[in-house]
Amino acid sequence: MVKQWYWYDWLMFIIRLICSISLVFTTIELQEYFTLPIVVLVLWQLIAFSVPWLCLHLDYKYYLLTEIVISGGLCLYLASFFPQAYFSFLLYAFLIAAHSAKRAYLWSGPVSILLLPAIIKLFTEQSEYWVMAVHIGMAYVFGFSFHLLALNHRQGEIIREQNAVLEQYLSQIERITLAEERNRLSKELHDTVGNGYTSLIMGLETLRPELSTETRTERLDSLLNLARQNMEEVRGYVHQIESPREALPLLQSLRKLAEEFQEHAKVTVRFQAYGEEYPVTKQAKTALYRCLQESLTNAVRHGHSTEIKVSVQFEPQQTRLEIQDNGRGMEHGREGFGLSAMKERAMNLQGHIAIYTEPGEGTLVTCTLPRQTELKDEAIRLLVVDDQPYIRESLRTLLEEQQDLQVVGTAEDGEQAIELCRQFQPQLVLMDLEMPNVDGISASRTIKETWPHIRILILTTFEDTRQALEAMRSGADGYLLKSMQPLELAETIRTVYRGGTLIDQGISHKLFAQLEADNSGDDPSSIKASSTNELTPRELEILQFMSKGLRYKSIASKLYLSEGTVRNYASSAYVKLGVRNREEAVQKAREAGLLE
Repeated sequence: MVKQWYWYDWLMFIIRLICSISLVFTTIELQEYFTLPIVVLVLWQLIAFSVPWLCLHLDYKYYLLTEIVISGGLCLYLASFFPQAYFSFLLYAFLIAAHSAKRAYLWSGPVSILLLPAIIKLFTEQSEYWVMAVHIGMAYVFGFSFHLLALNHRQGEIIREQNAVLEQYLSQIERITLAEERNRLSKELHDTVGNGYTSLIMGLETLRPELSTETRTERLDSLLNLARQNMEEVRGYVHQIESPREALPLLQSLRKLAEEFQEHAKVTVRFQAYGEEYPVTKQAKTALYRCLQESLTNAVRHGHSTEIKVSVQFEPQQTRLEIQDNGRGMEHGREGFGLSAMKERAMNLQGHIAIYTEPGEGTLVTCTLPRQTELKDEAIRLLVVDDQPYIRESLRTLLEEQQDLQVVGTAEDGEQAIELCRQFQPQLVLMDLEMPNVDGISASRTIKETWPHIRILILTTFEDTRQALEAMRSGADGYLLKSMQPLELAETIRTVYRGGTLIDQGISHKLFAQLEADNSGDDPSSIKASSTNELTPRELEILQFMSKGLRYKSIASKLYLSEGTVRNYASSAYVKLGVRNREEAVQKAREAGLLE
C-alpha cells in the first residue's frame, strides 16, 4: 500500500498526523474543562485518526462518512466548550475536499461548509455562523484545489506510463516486423533465385549428351561452375540476412523481452522456466515471442497490472507459455486485433491460445504449441520413386536444398522401391502412381505391410479419385499433386513425417463425392472392402472424441491442434473407412472394435 503512494499522499497523511497530535496534547492540557474522561477523549481522537484513514483505502465514500461523523463530531464536542475549537475542523475540511470525487462534492461540501457550522452555532451562541462558514469554506476550496493538483499529477503519471509501454510496444513491433520481413525476403530469395539457379543447372546438364566437341563441353562446364558459384552466393546472402537477436535461444529471447518491458513499463515481471529447453522452429519462436509481448502490453494498458508472472514450460510433446497478471481483468467477449493475431499465429502452428479472465481477478493467457523442432543433426531420410529420371533428379535437388531433408535413394518403379526400402530403411517415401513393373499402389501396400513405420506420400500428376481412394486404402499417409510449390512440398513432408495425414483439397472434395455415389449405387463392395487397420493413432484418437459427440472445434482445443488439421485427419479417416460422415465413421469403427 505504501509503495504506491505519491508525494501528495504523504503530505495529506502528515497533515492528518500533525492535526491529531496537536489535538491530543491540547485535550490533555485542558482536560479539567471537559465532562468526558481524558481516556475516552484520547481514544476518540485515535479513532478519528485511524478509522477514516483506513476507510479511505476501501472506498472514498466510506471515508467521507466516517470523517464527517467521527472527526466532525469530535470538533463539535470540543467547540461546545471552546467556541474557537472549530478551527480544528479546517484541516479535516481540507482533507474531505481533497478526497472527494465525482458527485460526492454535492453533499460533502454543504455538510462541511453549511451544516456543521450551523450545529456548532446551535451549541455555542458566541460563535459567528458566517465567519465559521467562510473559514471552513476556504479550507474546503484549498482542499478541492489540492485535489485537482493531485489528479493532474496522477493523470500525468498514467500518461507517462502508457507512453513508456507504447514506446516499448512499438519498438518490439518494429523488431518483429523487420524479422518477419527478413524471413520473407530470405524465403523469396530461396524459392525464386535459388530454385531458378537449380533449374538452370539441371537444364544445362541435360544438354551435355548433345555436345559433340570438347570445346563446347568445356564451355558448358564453365557455365555450370559459374551458376553453382552464384547459387552459393545467394545462399550466403540468405543466411546473412538473419538478425543476431533471431539467433538467440527461445528462453533467452523471452527473458530479455520480459526484462526490457519491466524496465520501461515500471511493473514487476517475474520470469520462470520449467523443463529442459530444446530448440523450436522460427515460426514457433516468433509466435511465443509475439504472444508474450501482446499479453504484457494488454496487462498494463487495459488491466492496469502492477505484477505479471511469466512461465515457460518445455514439455515432451508441447511448449507452453503462461502470462498471469494481477490486473482488473477483461470483459468477456472483448477481443482486439492483437489477441486475434496471437490466436491466428498459434493455429497456423497447430497450437492453441486460451484466455481466462474475470473482472477484478486479473487475466491468464496460455499459449500452447506442439513440439516441432528443426531437425539439424537428424535429417528426414527420403526415398524418391518415379519412372521419369528428370523428375527424380529434380526432386532430389530441390529437397536437398532443405537442411532437414536427405534423399537416401531414388527408384524408377515400385519393385525397386521395395528393395531400396529394405536396403536403406527410409523414414518417408515419395511415391508416384503410374510406373512399370509394380505400380505405386501395390508398392505402397507391400511397404506398409513389411515396414509399417515408413510414411508414404503419394506425389502424382493424376487427379483420379479412384486411384486416390485406393492409394489411401493401401496405407498412404498423404496424396498430393506434383504441381504444388517446392516449399509447400517440404512443409508437407515434415507434417506427414510427424504423423499428419494430408490430402490435396481438390482431391478430397472429389473423394467424398465419389464415396457418396458409391454408397448410393447398387454395388457397395468397394466401400465395404476397406480395412480399418490402416487408421493412424491420431485418426483413431479423433474418432474416439467424435464418438463422444465432440465437434471439430472442441477436439482441436483438447488436442492443441487447429480446427483445419482435425478436419484433415477426419477426412482421411472417412476415406480409409469408406464412409461419408461422422456418424457412419463412428458406427463402422465401433463394429470393428476400434472404439471403447
